Amino acid sequence: MADQKQRVTVIGGGLAGTECAYQLSRRGVPVVLREMKPQKRSPAHKSDTLAELVCSNSLRSDNPESAVGLLHAELRALGSLVLGAADANRVPAGDALAVERERFSAAITESLLRQPGVELVAGEVEQLPEDGPVVIATGPLTSDALTRELERHVGTKLYFYDSIAPILSADSIDMNVAFRQSRYGKGGGDDYLNLPMTKDEYYRFIAEVKAGQKVVPHAFEEPKYFEGCLPIEVMAERGDDTLAYGPMKPVGLRDPRTGQEPYAVVQLRMEDVGGTSWNMVGFQTRLTWGEQKRIFSSFIPGLQQAEFLRMGQIHRNTFIDSPRLLTKDLSLKTEPRLYFAGQISGVEGYVESAACGYLVALALHARLTGTEFVPPPATTAMGALLRHVTGEAHPPDYPHQPSNISFGIFPPLTGRMKKAEKRAAYSARAKQDLAAWLPHAGVPAAGAPEHVDQRSA
Repeated sequence: MADQKQRVTVIGGGLAGTECAYQLSRRGVPVVLREMKPQKRSPAHKSDTLAELVCSNSLRSDNPESAVGLLHAELRALGSLVLGAADANRVPAGDALAVERERFSAAITESLLRQPGVELVAGEVEQLPEDGPVVIATGPLTSDALTRELERHVGTKLYFYDSIAPILSADSIDMNVAFRQSRYGKGGGDDYLNLPMTKDEYYRFIAEVKAGQKVVPHAFEEPKYFEGCLPIEVMAERGDDTLAYGPMKPVGLRDPRTGQEPYAVVQLRMEDVGGTSWNMVGFQTRLTWGEQKRIFSSFIPGLQQAEFLRMGQIHRNTFIDSPRLLTKDLSLKTEPRLYFAGQISGVEGYVESAACGYLVALALHARLTGTEFVPPPATTAMGALLRHVTGEAHPPDYPHQPSNISFGIFPPLTGRMKKAEKRAAYSARAKQDLAAWLPHAGVPAAGAPEHVDQRSA
């Protein structure tokens, strides 16, 4: 049992904050949950309930042989508040876990407020408490006042506009087309994969990018692009040759099969230490996900069979440079009483945020009880997310960017397999290793939380 005098303040009533508060309280830790609604809302929020789903009513695939479906299964095994509410209020959506959003949020709110030791305090937090453990779970739309306060503690400016390029599965790239080489042989000499284009191929690609359907930004995320990370479609609109002089420039590269410099190239950079996934360098974009798959697969040589582990996007997002700032238990190196959970730490997505909140609850509970925090194995979905946030999943000096769960951040498997076999192998390995680790999670004997099924409430 934790010291009852050591109350934890959790700031943010989204999926990370509510999961963290709930799991702490189940383990005997009193919690003050600070949520600015209903006194104030971010531009994206409409309701007064906790854990409001803003962008979609889908928590993505529930297939345990997908990375996010595996994360669902692990959270269920751990007695997750969020997954319990989702299962109690799901709606038909094939193999996706979709929920009735208002009922889902109401169920979480009611379950959390019934939990002993949880105090909900409404109102905006502009300054962090001066003492005691604090969990910052304020999400991608952290208020301006709190953002300025956080910058004082983390010692660096937080990121505001998140520019993300697509990530590809390594075994879906046609290596008969790609060649390994760095510009002018710099670095390791072969750090990048290059997809060469002829002049005709390049201009066909540019035409498709310019004509492709784009995502219209929300009013609260009007584009404020930096010149160093412009969307590819914005660069293309500035002139057909702009990309050929930018991220697609062929200078310093020679295709070893022809001995010639290509007209343009798409460069891919290794995304994980195992080389199982590759980032499309400079390909941040507002093209819709469907258009990205169609255009990139059809008009970039070597990507005809490409499997996209993450799609490109640009949106407002407040997050910290977690690998540099946080310890392995997600506390701030310079101020260990401060923990970061959810999207502000660099995970992307509702389920990933809940999982990160759960991990912080485990780490904080271990500290308060004087026990060792034993992180989940890296081979599990929970452990893979922790590897991403702490930087262990990526090469040294890799720029930290928010990421959804994908098999690209898991430790790689050995041997060659077909895609379906590989997914099944990832899932089987994770299931086995999670079972061995579960005693370290200290899941209360009561098991999974009870939820109100709001469909019949």
